[in-house]
Amino acid sequence: MSSTPTPPSGARGAIDLSALGRGAAPAGQPGAGRGPAGAPGAPGAPSAPAGSAGAPAPNGLPEGLLVDVTDATFSEVMNRTLKVPAVLVLWSSAHEQTVGLAERVAAAAARLEGRVFVVSADVQTSPAILQAFQQVIVQAFGQLTVPVTFGLLQGQPVPLFPGIPPDEEIGLVLDQLVQAAVQNGITGRVDLGPAGDASADDDEMPPLPPLIQEAYDAIDRGDLEAAATAYEKALAADPKDHEAELGLAQVRLMQRTDGIDAQAVRAAAAASPEDVDAQIAVADLDVLGGHVADAFTRLIDTVRATEGAERDKVRTHLLELFSVVGNHDERVRKGRTALMNALF
Repeated sequence: MSSTPTPPSGARGAIDLSALGRGAAPAGQPGAGRGPAGAPGAPGAPSAPAGSAGAPAPNGLPEGLLVDVTDATFSEVMNRTLKVPAVLVLWSSAHEQTVGLAERVAAAAARLEGRVFVVSADVQTSPAILQAFQQVIVQAFGQLTVPVTFGLLQGQPVPLFPGIPPDEEIGLVLDQLVQAAVQNGITGRVDLGPAGDASADDDEMPPLPPLIQEAYDAIDRGDLEAAATAYEKALAADPKDHEAELGLAQVRLMQRTDGIDAQAVRAAAAASPEDVDAQIAVADLDVLGGHVADAFTRLIDTVRATEGAERDKVRTHLLELFSVVGNHDERVRKGRTALMNALF
């Protein structure tokens, strides 16, 4: 194997899952061929918000802090990361040493008083989730292994660590994730049960603006059209509303990619490099799946290869994807520089 990245110290306990990854989720299975963010309101997803407080949480954890997901419920939980950062733990019930990591991460997250929630996915029983993250895992950690842990900020995966690190390292990583979320304007909190309420009363977050709350509620129930309308109203009232601008760009991305055949779209783009619409569609899928740099590079290359109205169409779409990712992201800064070089 060519130069494999050296995993960080937390890689102890990781298990090679390459064989499982090759056999995961055939096309047509929920989540197959889609990026990690999936699509809100996907067929088969439950109507109630996944992971809401209900049954008592395990091991004394606050209710609502730890959310178990499956292939069918994953996309709905991802919607919640638009306003509340999350930590995704991918583990396997087929490997005993990986069992319990999500609970340990949740225990470390409990002190953050709802600023982050933890998503637990057993890849043994939910292979489509593993397939969705397969490329991201290999890129981040050098091989397809479990357990691996990602941050989730507005549907975008942020590699945190592979394997099973000490509890103190988990706590430090979670602090850094929350800091990154705040820097990107993701400041919502998850509603916790009684165990998490004692200290929350003195540190309650202010209510969201009504139209932003309306958009969040629409996303939670899978109504993307209503969410887009709420964001548009917010921007009409205040064109400088950054949260509304970012939210609208992300909802539009979800609308464009909802229900499309990812394999067919990628095949069309590969067969017709000059097809601007095909290149744009693949770039949307890449951003949705967390492959942001790939999406930017694809469209910048398309800008170089086109002219006139087609070039302007690609440029405009790339600017919208910059808004989806966020102007403070380093990849956006680099992308803007590369776009200027391609144009001039």
